Amino acid sequence: MTKVAVAKGDGIGPEIMDAVLKVFNAAEVPLQYEFVDMGKWVFDKGYSNGMTPDAQQAIETLGILFKGPMETPKGKGVKSVNVTARKTWNTYANKRVFQTLHGVDTVFSKAGIPVDITVVRENIEDTYGGIEHMITHDVALSRRFITRPGSLQVIKYAFEMAKKKGARRITCGHKANIMKITDGLFLEVFYEVAKEYPELKADDVIVDDLCMKLVTRPDTFDVVVLTNLQGDIVSDLCAGLVGGLGFAPSANIGDHICIFEAVHGTAPDIAGKNIANPTALLLSGLGMLRHLGLMQSAAIIENALLYTLENGQHTGDFGDKSRPSLNTTQFAEAIIANFGKKPEQGAKPLLPDMPSTQTHFKLDKNPMLESKEESNEKIIGVDFFIESNEQPITIANKCLRHAGVKFKLVNISNRGTQVWPTGSVYTNLVNQYNVRFESIDDFPLTQQDVLGLYISLSGNFKICSSELLQMWGDKRAYSLAQGQ
Repeated sequence: MTKVAVAKGDGIGPEIMDAVLKVFNAAEVPLQYEFVDMGKWVFDKGYSNGMTPDAQQAIETLGILFKGPMETPKGKGVKSVNVTARKTWNTYANKRVFQTLHGVDTVFSKAGIPVDITVVRENIEDTYGGIEHMITHDVALSRRFITRPGSLQVIKYAFEMAKKKGARRITCGHKANIMKITDGLFLEVFYEVAKEYPELKADDVIVDDLCMKLVTRPDTFDVVVLTNLQGDIVSDLCAGLVGGLGFAPSANIGDHICIFEAVHGTAPDIAGKNIANPTALLLSGLGMLRHLGLMQSAAIIENALLYTLENGQHTGDFGDKSRPSLNTTQFAEAIIANFGKKPEQGAKPLLPDMPSTQTHFKLDKNPMLESKEESNEKIIGVDFFIESNEQPITIANKCLRHAGVKFKLVNISNRGTQVWPTGSVYTNLVNQYNVRFESIDDFPLTQQDVLGLYISLSGNFKICSSELLQMWGDKRAYSLAQGQ
């Protein structure tokens, strides 16, 4: 019998988790549960990551966490326990499945347009690194990390999953038209992986256009893979296509540990009232059962759920308002009463159980993800981010005095827009500039050269941060300013 870690969560978490486990127990699912301490109440006891050491050890030993929604205390400077868990255990692929459920009326179900979209969201990187600084009293900076190995992990997973699902199409959502380096890298890796799967139609759509297309023709999409923040937004949009977050399951997949949870939050306004909809958490649990190879149990429970929905039984957040709604416990009991029944539409086949998807093995050191460097790198300049409320020409005149014999001042920008050597007086400024120095005649520079310029320039300006300008072969590894 397989043992999994269970964290009930905050708000409505304990109620909906109890309902789901009641369904699992009634179906005699061959699982044992080790309950672990995670959530806001654990923060309040002084554990800054929202989990006790015993909880972390149990999850790392078992390799599977089934969790309810969890709240992050506001205004205490602590990180989200949900994001911390995903990042700590490198659950790099967030799989969210959105399907038409008969009995859950939406604009599309009423129009006879079926929705069956799987969003795969990168789960570790992007702005969710949470690396932010105030670099002047007016300017905040967030660092956005997109890495080749991280992109490869999630995109490879998305293609493998699409292949097993029998998908007809896999789409990369991105903003590479604007974020040419970061989203550009993600898109580049997508098409590199696509070459290994010629049987799948692979294409890409700019994310704003993707959102428009999803709400007009969702039936044309199948599997969509995106970076972290864009995937978070698009997946909530997709939840709206099928009836809301109450029907949005989620699986966080890693090589060693996997987390299964509903997408929605803790709903503190209805906590303790036993009226919450447990469907999203139940669907997440069914994903866990299939991940563990328990195909028959998953099919029996899902068919009972689909039959219950098709039959018009519902909690208060959806369904025919002329029919009395069921509370959380009653909804779970209705599903149990419908074991053995199949819905008229979308019935799941009773497949034989399969070997568990092995994800966990003991590690003795942190894995290092690194791709092969294909060409030589060289430093050809530096960007200094400085604090100043002076005009661009004044800043330029000061910077020119520090360039010396190795550097030339090529550009000054403010909020990404060039303001020197050319620009417009109509460009509004803030008190933080980027001054860009490049080597004369692209002569290779050393870090010592850059540090010498840093020390010299710091005589005139507060330098908030800096970035090296590098080339890999003939490929520029930095972006140009708007208007440069």
